[in-house]
Amino acid sequence: MRKIFSERKTRWLRRMAGWPAVCAAAVALVGGTRPARADVAFLMEEPYGQFGNVNPTGHGALYFNHICAETPTRLRMCRAGEQGVVVSRYYKVGGYDWLAVPLMPYLYAVDRIEDIPTMADATLRDQLRDAYRRSHLMAIAPDTVTKDGAMETPKGDWIQLVGSSYDRKIYGFQLETTREEDERFIDMYNDRRNVSHFNLFYRNCADFSKTALNSYFPHAVRKSYVLDFGITTPKQVARSLTKYSKKHPGTPFTVFMIPQVPGSIARSHRINGVMESLVTSKKYAVPLLVLYPEFTITLGATYVVAGRFHPPVDADPVMFPGENARTIVARREALEPVMALTDIDLEVVSQTPAEAGEMSAARQQTDSSAKGFGGVLFQPSE
Repeated sequence: MRKIFSERKTRWLRRMAGWPAVCAAAVALVGGTRPARADVAFLMEEPYGQFGNVNPTGHGALYFNHICAETPTRLRMCRAGEQGVVVSRYYKVGGYDWLAVPLMPYLYAVDRIEDIPTMADATLRDQLRDAYRRSHLMAIAPDTVTKDGAMETPKGDWIQLVGSSYDRKIYGFQLETTREEDERFIDMYNDRRNVSHFNLFYRNCADFSKTALNSYFPHAVRKSYVLDFGITTPKQVARSLTKYSKKHPGTPFTVFMIPQVPGSIARSHRINGVMESLVTSKKYAVPLLVLYPEFTITLGATYVVAGRFHPPVDADPVMFPGENARTIVARREALEPVMALTDIDLEVVSQTPAEAGEMSAARQQTDSSAKGFGGVLFQPSE
């Protein structure tokens, strides 16, 4: 009975969160109302490919739903209908320390919801990325010249700027901000010299997010010299924000998940910290255990006691983040007492036949809008 109730509760909560608002959400994200309150979300992105096997710490970026990109290197407050921007640090992309890309291109390499493919293979992904680069990023990633004098698509990490959701699953850890804080962030980063000094160990993508988040929430994000040997990792940033939210319950906090687009592209890997990689991966743990057994056992014990952290399994699956943290938290708090008192599917019981028909139509439209890959659209609040 408890299992049935849990399944019904989860299904009902997600329907309440997404299905009834789909039509309004799709319109609002493209050209409708903006959220009333601002938020910043840390995006913890899973590793992928061969490099992800060697270095499973993944990538970190920041999504702001009230800050937008005037250019990839200059920020401004969003105008009506704009969806916000993703800002991060990259390795040797245009020689810049940070770059900003609008939300939808960052996730799917397209400008419009209707252009997001239902499924994708590597060829389609690369075509969409290159088309967006040619339209918007030629100053950042210009064509390269071959030995024959022909122009071709450049290689390099510029591909991380667009179409991230084709390669990996992304978790978002979202906190509420104010307009004044966002304006201060814009002034700070527009005025700062934007020149790359990337270093994997002490000036990486997670370090960028740590510094930016601490400007909003002082001392919220800290390095872990025990779990990550002093290297800032995306997982440590997410862990720090989760701890910060527990210490500051008055600051609305929520977690969402953006699924990887289905298709023939290999699925991304679970994201790990430094110590976690050493003790949970056979290619590292076995040699260490043979050569340094006491040290390896100590690492394992430390990880078990203090190092385990995973995103919540009930994180809201979304195609686009957008709904502010305060609205999400308020809705959940309102639903919890109701769901604690009954194991009845309230959505079904409360519907008239006409309402049930409307719900069915809304779900069909959601399937079309979401292009069939398991996400609902967050509805921006008025």
